[in-house]
Amino acid sequence: MPLTREKKENIVAEIEDCLEKQKSIVFMDFKGIKVKDLSILRNQLKEQNNEMKVSKKSLINVAFKNKNIDFDAKKLSGEVAVIFGYEDEVSSSKAVYQFTKTSKEAKILGGFVENKFYSENDIIRLAELPPKPQMIGMFMGTINAPVTNFVGVLGGNLRKLVIAFSEIKDKKAA
Repeated sequence: MPLTREKKENIVAEIEDCLEKQKSIVFMDFKGIKVKDLSILRNQLKEQNNEMKVSKKSLINVAFKNKNIDFDAKKLSGEVAVIFGYEDEVSSSKAVYQFTKTSKEAKILGGFVENKFYSENDIIRLAELPPKPQMIGMFMGTINAPVTNFVGVLGGNLRKLVIAFSEIKDKKAA
């Protein structure tokens, strides 16, 4: 049964609403995936403050056009689900990437981060990045390394001086 004009307008309005709040968007081909598996993915996304919308490509195009985003969803293959990331730029791509590992039918088609379109490979690379706290820890370790090494070098000279004095004391005592 075809959608009424009112339902189509509601769907477009929902997508536009999501576009205003999003920090990232991931497009996924869900053709052949069971409803049960999609429900599991929706719940995982919701837990991470992300959301998945399924709509016709033409309605997705209308919403993107209304928000002045230059994108043609009809160029994407298969049945398209749009995953909106609200929390950060990476969580939605990580969740979808993990899902594609377990569901062979699912396929990442690309996505937007900071209003720039990225290909499937770029979104996968983004999803493979370590978690944000780990990245911050790595960055802080890198920043802290020169200072730590410098302190170690300075401490080494003092240690050698103390050892030299200790050996002199031992020789004089003997």
